[in-house]
Amino acid sequence: MDISRLENLGPGRWGVIPGTEKKRPPVVLFGTEPLIREMDDKVLEQIVNTSRLPGLAGAAMTMPDAHWGYGFPIGGVAAFDPGQGGVISAGGVGFDISCGIRTLRTNLTIDRAAPSLEPLADELQRRVPAGVGQGSSFPFSLPELGRIMEGGAIWAVENGFGEKADLDRIEEGGCMPGARPESVSEKAKIRQQEEMGTLGSGNHYMEVQVVDKIQDPNAAKAFGLFEGQILVSLHCGSRGLGHQIGTDYMMDFVKAAPPWKIALPDRELACAPIRSEAGQRYIGAMNAAINVALANRQILSQTVRNVMEEIFPGIVLHTLYDVSHNTCKEETHRINGKSRRLWVHRKGATRALGPGHPSLPSAYRSPGQPVFIGGSMGSGSWILAGVSQSEELSFSSASHGAGRSMSRHEALRRFSGRTVKKELSSRGIHIRSNSLRGIAEEAPGAYKDIDLVAEATEISGLARRVAFLRPRVCLKG
Repeated sequence: MDISRLENLGPGRWGVIPGTEKKRPPVVLFGTEPLIREMDDKVLEQIVNTSRLPGLAGAAMTMPDAHWGYGFPIGGVAAFDPGQGGVISAGGVGFDISCGIRTLRTNLTIDRAAPSLEPLADELQRRVPAGVGQGSSFPFSLPELGRIMEGGAIWAVENGFGEKADLDRIEEGGCMPGARPESVSEKAKIRQQEEMGTLGSGNHYMEVQVVDKIQDPNAAKAFGLFEGQILVSLHCGSRGLGHQIGTDYMMDFVKAAPPWKIALPDRELACAPIRSEAGQRYIGAMNAAINVALANRQILSQTVRNVMEEIFPGIVLHTLYDVSHNTCKEETHRINGKSRRLWVHRKGATRALGPGHPSLPSAYRSPGQPVFIGGSMGSGSWILAGVSQSEELSFSSASHGAGRSMSRHEALRRFSGRTVKKELSSRGIHIRSNSLRGIAEEAPGAYKDIDLVAEATEISGLARRVAFLRPRVCLKG
């Protein structure tokens, strides 16, 4: 990115120098100078375009892991006020609605686990459907899928997938209110019938990790973390249902736009007024997809439990936390000293509530919400904790991952899946995937440095680092 177009607003915060318009765009980019320089100029173009949508509250923002996306940049955050004509954008939520990370903590240590990691990798690959075209072990009828869209992880627990205790550690208590299955197309529902309990492809993964380093002992203790501990992280979303909802409503918003007289700086930002009938239908469908994603991760969590209990008798797995990073939610935030009800888009950004927030489980009220910055296979991941100042800075939002530094096409040109797998194996990381192409696309070298992203997230005041996790098994689609 051409940093001459920016000015530093404080630690890890950048604003746009006014151009010919003579007016400063309401935009903030979070990140250290090296990360900002590394970003594509398209990121700046997309977030400035986002800031021009009606009803924007505060600034449109990018997180330190931001990169070029569809509509909003990935790593984009923007809040809109319905009372001022604020809009909701399918391109601001993302097509994999409610893609997110759930991390399970265990009482298992790496010393005990190490001899069995390779058979564990083989069994997870056998039991967890992952990749394009991999069908579910739990196909559901359309009426039952309707109940999943309404019940989320609560439905999953009630139907034998996991424990009631999991629900307290899931965003929204495991179920997003306001779902409207009737606002979801039949095509979307049919696509989802065979995809519950599946991991998907692309950057989705199931990873067995070891806590390698504790940065914040007090927060780590509250989260139940210790060095040498085995964790399992699941990164996936609402699968075909969410993608089809995004496609359906993007087209609907474009067709219905003229009467709203919204001047779109980019067609990919197609949107609808939040209070319009079309906007409300999308919100209902989006909430249904959020519940499908929460149920999907709940089903996958139970599969992991079943596998690990067979291989490691006596193991105990508890949900540490589950948080989405492709959503739009109605929340209360203070702007210029006044509380306002806003719809906050987070696309490739995770909610990061600070200490004392009433939405948090009691165990996390003191340290703040667990925040996951997932790395690419082989590079490691970070657990952070939400901080109070991010409420004012970023609507309590933070980074969600390493963020791509090159396109999948470029990664395929530069990396060999076979070579990447062999190199990671030499480091004791067991990769399992049905696609060597997918491994090449997701090579660690195709992503930003996870440590720099986590450090920038802390420097910017969005969240603070708690623990670094090193991968030992990674299942990819």
